[in-house]
Amino acid sequence: METLRFKALQNLFSNSAEVQVEGPPKVTAIFGDNVFTIKKAREYLSDEAYKSLAASIKGSKKIDRNVAGQIANGIRAWAESKGVTHFTHWFQPLTGSTAEKHDSFFTLKNDGSPLEEFDGGALIQQEPDASSFPSGGLRATFEARGYTAWDPSSPAFIIEIGRGKTLCIPTIFVSYTGESLDYKSPLVKALEALNKAAVDVCHYFDKNVSKVTATLGWEQEYFVIDERLANARPDLVLSGRTVFGAAPAKGQQLEDHYFGSIPERVYAYMRDFEGEAYKLGIPLRTRHNEVAPAQFECAPIFEEVNLAVDHNILLMDIMERVARRHKLKVLFHEKPFAGINGSGKHNNWSMATDTGVNLLAPGKTPKTNLMFLTFFINTIKAVYDFSDVLRASIASAGNDHRLGANEAPPAIISVFIGEYLSKVLFDIETRVGEKFDEQDEAILKLDLHRSIPELLLDNTDRNRTSPFAFTGNKFEFRAVGSSANCANAMIALNSIMAETLTRFKSEVDALIDKGEKKEIAIMHVIQKYIVESKSVLFEGDGYSEEWHHEAERRGLPNLRTTPLALDAMISEKAKQLFESLNVYNHAELEARHEIELEKYIKKVQIEARIMGDLALNHIIPSAIKYQNRLSANIEGMKSAGLPETAYAAQLSILADVSRHLQIVYTKVSEMVEARKIANNMTDTRTKAIAYCGQVKEQFFDDIRYHVDKLENLVDDEEWTLPKYREMLMLR
Repeated sequence: METLRFKALQNLFSNSAEVQVEGPPKVTAIFGDNVFTIKKAREYLSDEAYKSLAASIKGSKKIDRNVAGQIANGIRAWAESKGVTHFTHWFQPLTGSTAEKHDSFFTLKNDGSPLEEFDGGALIQQEPDASSFPSGGLRATFEARGYTAWDPSSPAFIIEIGRGKTLCIPTIFVSYTGESLDYKSPLVKALEALNKAAVDVCHYFDKNVSKVTATLGWEQEYFVIDERLANARPDLVLSGRTVFGAAPAKGQQLEDHYFGSIPERVYAYMRDFEGEAYKLGIPLRTRHNEVAPAQFECAPIFEEVNLAVDHNILLMDIMERVARRHKLKVLFHEKPFAGINGSGKHNNWSMATDTGVNLLAPGKTPKTNLMFLTFFINTIKAVYDFSDVLRASIASAGNDHRLGANEAPPAIISVFIGEYLSKVLFDIETRVGEKFDEQDEAILKLDLHRSIPELLLDNTDRNRTSPFAFTGNKFEFRAVGSSANCANAMIALNSIMAETLTRFKSEVDALIDKGEKKEIAIMHVIQKYIVESKSVLFEGDGYSEEWHHEAERRGLPNLRTTPLALDAMISEKAKQLFESLNVYNHAELEARHEIELEKYIKKVQIEARIMGDLALNHIIPSAIKYQNRLSANIEGMKSAGLPETAYAAQLSILADVSRHLQIVYTKVSEMVEARKIANNMTDTRTKAIAYCGQVKEQFFDDIRYHVDKLENLVDDEEWTLPKYREMLMLR
């Protein structure tokens, strides 16, 4: 049987030798080797240029254009010493991936003589064509001009592709009229808004704090399968997930993959991409097998949010390129295989001061615990007030397959804080009232110190069903999808935190102005926020039907699908939030809403077309071939004069195959008609809702059910698509 499936299996067994990976004896020997760090800047830049760059990185100050040329020459000298010939502005458009246009250092002088050049203008700004990137109506297709502008807080780096090396300058991307067309520019604005609001609140406790930095540690989950088997699956090639596939006899039910021994071929791949990551300054620390077969995870040390986001999106690119070297395919889709765990990207978030304090780490003194409580309660209040905005930030077609599927949190945004802190918050709620005085305050502070263990992580369990969980010194936003750009979630989270802290300070200051002592005023507002937001706290099983009913009773939104979840982006509440912080204006929000809806439509549309193609060109022909063999067998036995009991099994199988085949054909035809109706809709939101309800929910699972039944009935030799047992279990 000369199908792509069997060729792939043959090649897998005949040529599966692992790629030899020679790494350095220590990570420190190569870490940051391809990054223009501040240490390298000191070596390659003049004092004037170095001070200008350092001030820009530390204080978010603009680079002086008078010294931009000096900085550019220094970066070029460093890059050329490493064999670089080209440079690019590296940015993150709203496509979901990165973008780059390579230009050579090489140019010609007026007299025609060759010259290597990289001037300050090229470093600071470029003008890529903006018409071919998503703009959500901000730009007309004939309006091509857009600008990329250097973000000095993200260091320049060298990317190696084969034998080529390119200098990458991390940049923002904006339209000719100034609207942001990327993920980085609003993220930078959100982080600055949080910094300002958090510093103001920190001054209640420590006047020495001049900067608050949001930190992020992401956990990247992914699948790895053989490239040849992946290429034999058109659905994996075109959509990143399998639209069909019967469950194998053994999946993850034995729970023997999680933290198990890493397969040698995958281990070599991990070491290879880790080496590339280390050279780019990505501080990977953890690698392990995840729960599902062929599923794995890597995670770095915490970094400043903007840099962490850059590193994650860069790592995903590295992992895809390195996988090809190993004849492997890495899958970042949230649900590439049905019936086993999908993949997320937990965002571990916290805030740190320039005085060395983690604002979400319980302290050892009453004073530091009060500061911890302030930021802790404000986070809960922010999530409660803007849970719909958070839900919108992680909405996507891929994540809809994962959320609530017994391996990920439900679509209901709730907060888990654990038994100890729940008791603390209850004590504050019940004991802080109108007659709360300094004596009560002192007692409460003492109680707090006793109630919050220094090693809180060891004293409270984690709730894997919670989308937003406190884990000792940080919050873990667990609902983020594995293929997502972390920037989206971080823009939302840091923005809502900035807004809540600003409101908190205003309310505390109002009480102080009325004559209340600062600490007592803070406790009064904390108590108020606990009362107002306690309905978002949930410690139980997020998968249970009872929680869904309870969440509805509490008034918590349960937005199961992307088209409806995205409505929160353009609510008056969201517009006021983002515009007041200068993160988005109304037009930018409307544009992003439009873009995300279009992404959803296109992805569901692609999957629907794939299902139709596979059904008509793979599944049905295979089933018909098997039908013909069964029919010939039955007719042969009839001709031989055998009784019907002799071929009763064949008749039963033939009837089952025919029934499932007919249903598949009918449902695919009906789905095509439903798509035609949806495609004629002009309003993007209406179209997205139609694709969700009338195409995806109406047909996808139904068609899949009958195709998967056929897979279990049709002769294995006739089945053209690699099966789950092959893709997930073969190494």
